[in-house]
Amino acid sequence: MKAIFISVRTGSSRLPNKSILKIRNKYTIEYVIDSVKKSKYADKIVLCTTRKSEDDILCEIAKKNDIKYYRGSEENKFKRWYWAALEHNVTFFVTADGDDLFYDSELADICFERGDGYEFVDGQGLYNDTYGFRLSTIENIIEKSNGQIVEPHEVSTIISDIGLNTLVLSDVPDMLKKKNIRMTLDYQEDFDFFKTVIENLDESFDLKDVLSYVDNNKSVIDINYFREQDWENNQGIQS
Repeated sequence: MKAIFISVRTGSSRLPNKSILKIRNKYTIEYVIDSVKKSKYADKIVLCTTRKSEDDILCEIAKKNDIKYYRGSEENKFKRWYWAALEHNVTFFVTADGDDLFYDSELADICFERGDGYEFVDGQGLYNDTYGFRLSTIENIIEKSNGQIVEPHEVSTIISDIGLNTLVLSDVPDMLKKKNIRMTLDYQEDFDFFKTVIENLDESFDLKDVLSYVDNNKSVIDINYFREQDWENNQGIQS
């Protein structure tokens, strides 16, 4: 069974409750949910969060949006994914970060389409980092790391050391390639960016609409792009 796992929690030192802030009377995490539900290949959408009581609301949002959820480790994202996969009988899953409000389901579907025969699909370095994992790959990563926390930027190195069959996504539509636009929610300025863009689009917008709007209103990039270096310096903190 194939799934998309949305990693999210309400806890954040830089922008508290960022996943349940509202834009147009809609929770920020719901923009991610709405997008991934458009996937042509995902059998399930699973919201992966923590056991902390403050994340109860995320489970309620999952139920309201008719998707599954799993509650697991707060700090170790890979263990959270592993047990979520077991609970929901998932053999291959693609990751979507709850901070990436403009995540496009086409990115997940490319992972599904091209992932057959591979144990790991590496989409790091695209406009939003995304990965495709087989359950056995997650088992290998946890074993290799002795159960310790693995940071997202360390995944490719660990998998290379294990010698797993990997597909690096590079030949993708221009829309999905890395751009000089900051599209992740981590600071107040990021929220201001998303709010500005979303409030100027139709409710049924997609990534093409976002990029078209930004291209015609380039000043919005300056709202939060200066935060990019701060974000890169803090990649040890998992969602």
